[in-house]
Amino acid sequence: MEADIQDKKTFLYDEHLKLGAKMVPFGGWMMPVQYEGIIKEHNATRNFAGLFDVSHMGEVYVRGKESLEYLQKIVPQDISTLKEGCAIYCQLPNKDGGLIDDLIIYNVKNIDIEADYFIVINASRIDFDIPFMKEEAKNFNVEIVNKSDDFSMLALQGPNAKYIIQKMGVEFELQPKFFTIQKTELNKIPVLLTRTGYTGEDGFEIVFENKYAKELWNMILSFKDEFSVVPVGLGARDTLRLEAGLPLYGHELDENTTPIESSLGFFVPKEKKEDYNGKTLILAQKLKQKPLRKKLFAFVMEDRQIARNGYDVYIEGKKAGYVTSGAPSPTLGKNIGFCMIEFENLDSNLVTRLNNNQESLGIIIQVMVRNKLYNARITKKPFVKKNYEK
Repeated sequence: MEADIQDKKTFLYDEHLKLGAKMVPFGGWMMPVQYEGIIKEHNATRNFAGLFDVSHMGEVYVRGKESLEYLQKIVPQDISTLKEGCAIYCQLPNKDGGLIDDLIIYNVKNIDIEADYFIVINASRIDFDIPFMKEEAKNFNVEIVNKSDDFSMLALQGPNAKYIIQKMGVEFELQPKFFTIQKTELNKIPVLLTRTGYTGEDGFEIVFENKYAKELWNMILSFKDEFSVVPVGLGARDTLRLEAGLPLYGHELDENTTPIESSLGFFVPKEKKEDYNGKTLILAQKLKQKPLRKKLFAFVMEDRQIARNGYDVYIEGKKAGYVTSGAPSPTLGKNIGFCMIEFENLDSNLVTRLNNNQESLGIIIQVMVRNKLYNARITKKPFVKKNYEK
């Protein structure tokens, strides 16, 4: 498939073609959806190691005397608790509490990269996030620097990832701990090495100058025989994140949905004193002072059908929402997914049950697949146990 003139290519585009990748447009980029097959790549990541080109992701530097005050204004998380060298997952809400994006923010004051905070943003949201962040920065002594074109990024995920990083020069005891970042070298290539990922497995995300992309990519894949590492495309990335219960922007998250409605209330502290965009609604929903308009749920199909994004969801004969993500789970051998249930037209007793985390489990929903309803049941997330290195 030829790239559209508007679709960007990462510095690894030719390497993907050499490996026989099927390329598709994604978030304004031409990206590999699979190499030898989604199930094979998924299982390799769960059991051994998978290497992902995530160079389409955006990177932002935040620096200046009021960097902390600025971040406190734009995200619900309490960034004042974020220690140097550590990372935190959070959302970027608009003034109505809906989500512009979700982010990982790193405190890099202890790292010589000319920034106080380093932020990774979604590829499809770069053109939305950067103008918003710069507009919000006008009243602060802070500088927002878009570094997205300066860096490439790889994700090395799976139980063998730490052994590959060791072979490349970083001993186990010197490797970053879970959700931390450090500046180091992999076989003399300078990198930012973080212990984060999007698969539910232990692993690393590696940020580096574009000129090192092919060398680092091929270097890691050279451990194919020793550690069974394989290249992984977007297809398996999606099934891995879905099994791990992780949201995807544009599916589970959007500008009309608050973090509480997206079942991300865990990441919204009640104690944060500073005001932030959308705080009135978000905190009122968190404290149950204002009812939810809708809520995200995980489900497992009872029937053999696959629920896909956009399929209608019914409860007790009434249309009640839509599937946000759905796919077969290679690990479980079942079809799983997320759905957004809208409360407006549902019975009040049912809404009460849905809002109770324990009582909601096991509630039967139905998904419309090719004009026929198929049963599914609400379940807890994640679908599979996360294997992060603690």
